[in-house]
Amino acid sequence: MQENYKDSFFQVEKKIEKKIAILFLNRPEARNIMDERFWFQLPEVIEDLEQDPNINVVLISAKGKSFSLGLDLVDFYSKYKSKIQGEIANDRQELQQLILQMQKGFRKMVLGKKIYIAAVHKHCIGGGLDLISCCDLRIAAKNAIVSLREAKVGIVADMGSLNRLPFIIGMGSTKLLAYTGGDFTAEECYRMGLFDRIVEKEEELLEAGIKLSEEIAKNPPIVLEGIKKVLNYVENHSFSESMDYVSLWNTAYLDSKEFRDIMEQFLKRKFKDKN
Repeated sequence: MQENYKDSFFQVEKKIEKKIAILFLNRPEARNIMDERFWFQLPEVIEDLEQDPNINVVLISAKGKSFSLGLDLVDFYSKYKSKIQGEIANDRQELQQLILQMQKGFRKMVLGKKIYIAAVHKHCIGGGLDLISCCDLRIAAKNAIVSLREAKVGIVADMGSLNRLPFIIGMGSTKLLAYTGGDFTAEECYRMGLFDRIVEKEEELLEAGIKLSEEIAKNPPIVLEGIKKVLNYVENHSFSESMDYVSLWNTAYLDSKEFRDIMEQFLKRKFKDKN
């Protein structure tokens, strides 16, 4: 099932029978550079996916020659110059509200129930890296080029990379990406831990992403949600606090319908083995 939003940056393809959705960045003529539509439509698209009980996993891919060249600086600066160059506190407050609005989609991904997987090919620059940093897993074609480019255009990255990457690739590698603003190959990013898997050819990437998504989506949604919540909790709490949290989670949610079904199957199998 394909969903096209009016004048949208995105195209959504839902595979209900597999419990997955593919969220395509769909501005191929501009290498998926992120104009205003991306930032204001992403929260709505993510909310729709989060509310769909038939979807367990969302695969984020991109149409065209590149995953994304990041923020459309010309579009952003031309539309929000007055806020960026505001002279009084009220103007600065408006700029902060704009930044917070632009963060909404990424926050929903990190804090949501669904599992998000990024499938990256060719350029993944700036905002593109912010996007994949907010995913749970990342795979890439061997031709992928990643850059935390903001330093080179005079910006402190504020859409998630600096907040998420230290937990994914460590502080040292995060600093290397952030301070240099340089280009890093797929293999370099794999060694850092940014990419979980690499495929040799770009044309194999989407299939590999779908296969991984389907494998994960077979698991009970309440379990996937629980794993994600516990792992998010671990990032900001001590080992002891995290152990308490997961004990409370399972106290509340262990006895799910899926768990009962699985136990019943095990018990039947054990009974057959005895006979």
